[in-house]
Amino acid sequence: MSSDLRLAPTSGRRAAMVDRLMSSGALTDPLLRDALLRVPREVLLPHAYVRVSGPGADPIDWRLLDGSHPDDREEWLDLIHSDDSILLQRDGEPLGSLPRGPVTGGHMTSMSTFTPATVEGLQDLGLAPGRRYLELGPGPGVSLALAATVTGAGRAVGVERDGPMAAFARRNLDRLGVGATVVEGDALAGHEHRAPYDRIHSGIGVPCVPPGWVEQLACGGRLLTTLTTRTPSWPGQLLVTRADSGRIDAVLRGRPRGYRPMLGYAWLSALDHRARIEADPGTARPTRLAPPADDAYGFWLAAAHLAPGLVRDFQAKTMTIVAPEDDSWAVAGPGDRTVRVHGRRDVWAELETVHALWVRAGHPETYRVDLSDGTGIQAVTSGTGPTALTWSLPRLPALPRPRGRDTHPSTSVEPTDSK
Repeated sequence: MSSDLRLAPTSGRRAAMVDRLMSSGALTDPLLRDALLRVPREVLLPHAYVRVSGPGADPIDWRLLDGSHPDDREEWLDLIHSDDSILLQRDGEPLGSLPRGPVTGGHMTSMSTFTPATVEGLQDLGLAPGRRYLELGPGPGVSLALAATVTGAGRAVGVERDGPMAAFARRNLDRLGVGATVVEGDALAGHEHRAPYDRIHSGIGVPCVPPGWVEQLACGGRLLTTLTTRTPSWPGQLLVTRADSGRIDAVLRGRPRGYRPMLGYAWLSALDHRARIEADPGTARPTRLAPPADDAYGFWLAAAHLAPGLVRDFQAKTMTIVAPEDDSWAVAGPGDRTVRVHGRRDVWAELETVHALWVRAGHPETYRVDLSDGTGIQAVTSGTGPTALTWSLPRLPALPRPRGRDTHPSTSVEPTDSK
């Protein structure tokens, strides 16, 4: 890395960001700490969109901050060194020279992961000098740059489906001189040319594990990805390890946040139903199921798969679960043992059933995923025996060939309370 970038005047902001991460307990790895101090984020995130419109607005009003403009610089620097996700690209647009100021319409197709989640993922992988690293869906390349700084020049490569984003990340990473490579291609196929990899990190959520990812994982290697469903509310984090013997082990756990899903896997939203639910929450009925705790991640993960098509409105006053495609919902309350339900689908009854199965299985917080089935079916189980909680992951959908403006929202993590 060139000395002018290492000694950039924003190094004080980087130090403050690192201190904040360490004080919160999110950052514990000294190698990653040094990388965060060395990599100037302003090179990788030279602009940022700020949403001006409130929830539900269509079209959406944005404001683009240009980091090189004196009127935007302080706000932009504060933003890119904050814990927020940085919005970078609307509708797969080219990123060479975006005009600053107000703009209307479009939806974000790429953004950076907010820093605590980046730190968590890279620490779970256990980076070290000399390890071969593959990033799937690197977006602007923030985590790729950090990984390259730790592993060493020539050891880290990213595969980005979106052409304009791949070119943008490649250009900015070259400026940093960390020795990372970005290739344009289908991240679901991995990157066989440089395989095998000691560490594989996916910046996109997938419904199941693409077989190429596992095949390209070296003995002693780790693979980390989000297993996504159509709900953003209850994601799962999958850690795959390959032992020195070649044996594959995959552990799935519920998490409060996860990466956005791959192209062709649109998330459901409760937003369009919010006003109707507030006006008429539904018919009250008794229930034995008190609202499960937000951090009962093992239960909510099971619900995402066994009661599909549900999404939670985290901004509602009481727990509200919506099946938007069935025009149905459930609202906890008004009493401790009552719930209000509406629509042809009894959403709360489905959650009662899943909860009973989860309790019967022993309140599992982690699940095993069998990636070795010769049929291609990836089965999830909480254990063995007749009371184990089980389900199968859906297969990967067929995708169109990559094009410059045919994108997935890459490299982004959304906390569940932001919906």
